[in-house]
Amino acid sequence: MTAIARFGAIALDSRDARRLAQFYQALLDFEVRYESDDLVVLRGSGVTLTVERVEDHIPPEWPGNRIPKQMHLDLFVTDLDVAEEAAINCGAVKAQFQPAPDRWRVFLDPSGHPFCFTVPPGSG
Repeated sequence: MTAIARFGAIALDSRDARRLAQFYQALLDFEVRYESDDLVVLRGSGVTLTVERVEDHIPPEWPGNRIPKQMHLDLFVTDLDVAEEAAINCGAVKAQFQPAPDRWRVFLDPSGHPFCFTVPPGSG
């Protein structure tokens, strides 16, 4: 079987993307690859970590589950349309809200977890 996508990044939500990214940069000694108020991309040890600003983010509850743990996967693809069709054929559902469908697409896995297909940075 040929892979539909390749692992891109682990994406964390935060009210303050820069602050959380600074924490992980220091903790993991990752390099900043991109930085804005809305998105910070960190890279190190073969892993990409993105921190995305979510204005109304509510931190997860631990150990309870009233507010579940929160993160999503960014998966790199070469063609968004081809990947979309293949993911749907595997059981994914395309999310109704698509904030930037020309750059990335949001899907829900069979358990309802969001994941995104995106074209790798710098590839076009």
